Amino acid sequence: MKIRIANGRVVDPAHQSDSVRDVFIAEGKIAALGDAPAGFTPDRTLEARGLIVAPGLIDLAARLREPGFEYRATLESEMEAAMAGGVTSVAIPPDTDPALDEPGLVEMLCYRAEKLNRAHIYPIGALTIGLKGERLSEMAELLEAGCFAFSQANEPIVDTLVLMRAMQYAATFGFRVWLQPIAPFLTRGGFAHSGEVASRLGLPGIPVAAETVAIFTYLQLAKVTGVKLHVTRLSSAEGLSLIEQARARYGIDVTCDVSINHLHLCDADIGYFDTHCHLIPPLRAQSDRDALSAALADGRIDALCSDHTPVDDDHKLKPFSESEPGATGLELLLPLTLKWAEDKKLPLTTALARVTSDAAKLAGITRAGHLAPGARADVCVFDPDARSCVSRESLKSQGKNTPFLGQTLPGVVRYTLVEGRLMFER
Repeated sequence: MKIRIANGRVVDPAHQSDSVRDVFIAEGKIAALGDAPAGFTPDRTLEARGLIVAPGLIDLAARLREPGFEYRATLESEMEAAMAGGVTSVAIPPDTDPALDEPGLVEMLCYRAEKLNRAHIYPIGALTIGLKGERLSEMAELLEAGCFAFSQANEPIVDTLVLMRAMQYAATFGFRVWLQPIAPFLTRGGFAHSGEVASRLGLPGIPVAAETVAIFTYLQLAKVTGVKLHVTRLSSAEGLSLIEQARARYGIDVTCDVSINHLHLCDADIGYFDTHCHLIPPLRAQSDRDALSAALADGRIDALCSDHTPVDDDHKLKPFSESEPGATGLELLLPLTLKWAEDKKLPLTTALARVTSDAAKLAGITRAGHLAPGARADVCVFDPDARSCVSRESLKSQGKNTPFLGQTLPGVVRYTLVEGRLMFER
């Protein structure tokens, strides 16, 4: 199908371009920008005057809950949420049930997603069998099955010798290792950031050291092994400082990201035991939030993700310490990115880069994240001036658990295209 997106403001962070022009799509790819190719006759024209035409968003952390947790969400429901949010590529952490440690399981997941014909999925394989931190997974076979990186999700490896062996193996073959910094013994029994709010509420705390001890360990092992290390979901200024020092002093090639929750919220948002704010890692102090926001703006933090984790109502209606951690975010990635850009007075190209071209670079996705001729026609067209209120009814995700319920946010997606197919329109 041939599509013309007419009169839109085309923002392509990968090429630092921002101008009003037409986009022409044919055979699932960007055919041209500006002037139509010779003989091009569109089957449909999408009027985009006053709208932003951007690459489809790339979410580096979104749990789609299959297999194993279909009572919380299904591939179908979360793919619809992705389309409504303009997210055309999704990286999936390995903490499914069973974990993504078998090639057949990864192939099945990719096959299911392909049949649904929605967003592209990029599975992250389990670094160890069952995420138990004991035996290494068959990384080479998982890579062939469709994985692009390897992780432990929220399950840290306690035995540092096993972690070093995993990094050595990954480094030998150039595999990426994505680790969330969690020191298990410092985290155990805690539910909120160790600070005034946790003390006032009587909640056992999780100190910043639970993050920094893990980061220090990862960086030391990365220095020894030479692995391609990505630290996921930073939550503290001290953790960020360790990564900056590792880059500057030792030349360690380490990247990192932050979630939309920790970009906008802090521990004070827990209020009176709001379980929507029960997250892993916990929401830190306001100073941490501000430091992460500044670092994302100037590029010290490489990308932004939703950390989408649908949770059923029953597990969020429990007391804070008994509730299930996590927040839904696929549909909120774009609005909260735009809100951050507004608050920081950032150029749109800078803000969108963190969820398009920069995210694509981290995941090694070369066919998406930009709008150059020949690129895969994954496109998000949105109205930057329109605003919408986040409500349970407005969310297409099966998970309605978000701290942003009731808030009015900028940016409404009008069209989402995946490989040139119009998958969503509003």
